[in-house]
Amino acid sequence: MSSVRAFLIHPDKSVEELDRAPASLPQEGFLWLACEREFFRQNTEALQGDLARLTASRLLDLHISDLLNTELPSHFDYTSEYDLLVIRRLADGESRQTPPGEDTQASAGDAPASRSQPTAASAGRALAARKVETAPVGFALFDRLLLSVHPPGCGVLHAYIRRLRMLSGADSAQAAASLTRSTGVPASAARIPDSAAELMLRIVSLVIDGYLGLRKSMTRRLDHWQERLMRPELRINDWNGLLEARQALHHLYEICEDQRSAVTSWMDVLEDWPVPRTEAAKHQHEQLLVRTRDVLEHIERVAHHVRLLEQSAETAVQIHFNIQSNRTNDVMRTLTALTAVFLPLNLIAGVFGMNFEFIPWLHSSGGFWGAIGVMVAIAIGLTAYFVRKRYLSSKGGH
Repeated sequence: MSSVRAFLIHPDKSVEELDRAPASLPQEGFLWLACEREFFRQNTEALQGDLARLTASRLLDLHISDLLNTELPSHFDYTSEYDLLVIRRLADGESRQTPPGEDTQASAGDAPASRSQPTAASAGRALAARKVETAPVGFALFDRLLLSVHPPGCGVLHAYIRRLRMLSGADSAQAAASLTRSTGVPASAARIPDSAAELMLRIVSLVIDGYLGLRKSMTRRLDHWQERLMRPELRINDWNGLLEARQALHHLYEICEDQRSAVTSWMDVLEDWPVPRTEAAKHQHEQLLVRTRDVLEHIERVAHHVRLLEQSAETAVQIHFNIQSNRTNDVMRTLTALTAVFLPLNLIAGVFGMNFEFIPWLHSSGGFWGAIGVMVAIAIGLTAYFVRKRYLSSKGGH
């Protein structure tokens, strides 16, 4: 994106894309300015001039630094003139792997299943790689203007621009029906945003939906690990892969916590807005509250699922070591039982090997076979006893 993209959203639900930022805000409706982070870096003063002309205020230097910082976690801040929200989204490398029909509505999602079952090592490394594949999207929200700053080639931005064009087209009903089929959203909910704040929440919702789509991929990869851990005959040597996968899950949970904190802070500010006087304004304010709660619920779903995956991986590791411990116990029980069988035989052999001159049966012609018979009988008796007690069985005793 070599320039800022400007969209005028009119009260009649029509969307007009402009070549540049207008000289002033329209009497009604609101303006959306969208640009990539590098363009924002190179044209900060020009955009500051546009904001000063349109809203009579400028961004603070610290907030400009926040919008340019690619390592900034999700957070929220506000001033008397505008609110600042930064939300981290999945990088577009993940979004291009989104399977058709997946309800991500944006760029991020889960990678398609491979035709061949991935190895545990590659699965762990692939999941851990997601740790660095996030990028921040920044929003500066004024009363009737939204400035959004996106990473290069942001799929969320392009996805929502396409949606706006569909909904503002000649056949908006057909567009709404198409969105309903592709995303499962009711046609009544597929509409042009009423305010800049609602537009921001719609884009944030697309960002969070990307993490919802990621759950299937994460679950599939950890299921592969669990399958290996539950097979005691397999020797697992690459514990690094599982460790990296668990670290990636923990990192994703921290991202969700930051997102939840940022959206919660925004919601607190939203609840402190002046009480609307008209029914239309009141309805619009309630819509914002409901949509914010919906975004929070999506974040909590992702965080809850990540926690479940972490616990499931931990449980699988514990079960694996329990299985290995039980196998060791079975082997030791079998060896102990065999030792117990041969112990009395060694005792008899030791008695007849003593250097005494007079030992019963020692000089008897049938003494040898009698001793062998006694030893065989003892061995058979003890073996039968241990088999009955299942000391020689892998299932263990009663």
